[in-house]
Amino acid sequence: MLHEGERLDYLIKENLRIVQNDDVFSFSTDALLLAHFTHVRKQDKILDLCSGNGVIPLLLSDKGQNKIVGVEIQPPLVDMAKRSITYNQLSTQIEMLQLDLKEAHKHFNPSEFSLVTCNPPYFKVNQQHQHQKHAHKIARHEIACTLEDCCFAARHLLKQGGRLVMVHRAERLMDVLSSMRYYQIEPKKLYFIYSKHNRAAQTIVVEGRKGGSQGLEIQPPFYIYNEDGAYSKEMSEIYYG
Repeated sequence: MLHEGERLDYLIKENLRIVQNDDVFSFSTDALLLAHFTHVRKQDKILDLCSGNGVIPLLLSDKGQNKIVGVEIQPPLVDMAKRSITYNQLSTQIEMLQLDLKEAHKHFNPSEFSLVTCNPPYFKVNQQHQHQKHAHKIARHEIACTLEDCCFAARHLLKQGGRLVMVHRAERLMDVLSSMRYYQIEPKKLYFIYSKHNRAAQTIVVEGRKGGSQGLEIQPPFYIYNEDGAYSKEMSEIYYG
């Protein structure tokens, strides 16, 4: 099942396995945080944008029997995701599509989903120190899609009252909030993620609601590490349950 350079990693809490390849794509802590802060309702139909190797659909599959669709532009990552889905016997629950999300409005009917998740590329194209590997550039820099592209797609995909949950870098908070609002997805919950106490926030998770009323709830801070460098109790629960 594995190709050259690949390995089969363990999602411990969910008791699932996932195909990874550092030369192509390996998920980060941000994916775990996005899945953790995504509340899945019983009747939700879910779509994951910028799905990479399918880590978010795999993690969310542990939260219920909901139908989940993953969208990813890079064929090698779609292939990795499909093999992980098959290995975990989740083919009836998760569907993985090789698709440019800028074309999502042509592929899906309007208002087809009640929950959209997204771990988009964080860095603008003109940002310095871009990764040299092409697959990593696409995953981390706004080459194939921008934040605005993601919000445009989510507006089309979501039914009225549906939710978009996105993880991003804290420094781009205003970009995320303004883009969501521009595309009629009102920011409703905001989580600040810190590596340790007394450090600046490094990551945010934002939940917006299509057509929602104004009013943003700032959630309690989340810390990844204790002062001794060990995982916090909350982070350990995400990893290990």
